[in-house]
Amino acid sequence: MKKTVCILLLAALIISSMHSCRQRAGRNNSRSSSRDAQTTETTRGKTVVKMRKEGGVYHVPCKINGAEMEFIFDTGASNITISLVEALYLYKQGKLKDEDFQGTAQYQIADGSISEGSIIQLRTVEIGGKKLTNVKASIVHNMDAPLLLGQSALAKFGKISINYQKNEIIFEQ
Repeated sequence: MKKTVCILLLAALIISSMHSCRQRAGRNNSRSSSRDAQTTETTRGKTVVKMRKEGGVYHVPCKINGAEMEFIFDTGASNITISLVEALYLYKQGKLKDEDFQGTAQYQIADGSISEGSIIQLRTVEIGGKKLTNVKASIVHNMDAPLLLGQSALAKFGKISINYQKNEIIFEQ
């Protein structure tokens, strides 16, 4: 039942968000060719991923269920979060499926407000060639919510370090 409600909500918003979705998808895809050059493998089992700094915020190239996207690196976020626009885009591309929807939950936003979101299971999350499976994420029921790379993924990567001088995340395992 909850899955059906989420699907209906997404379907209803497809028409109203087509223009915005195309704009965001275009922006994400325009960066994809430079993303591959940002990720380098190093010796001793370490993977170094370049972050892009914009206005004091660090952005990380990721693949979600095979779709290239760019997330804000946010160690304070409990989950990976995506907006309704990105969810619609992923759903239309077949990257999110009905069985990925697991229900809804209330979330506290950084400003202290409470917002409702849909809980989803991402089949794959890939950063710098490191791949996770079955990662919990949430869809924020807001068209303009940022993409946040939170602890539901970061904690699964094990030991990581951040070099802010070089704008790099180093995956130790």
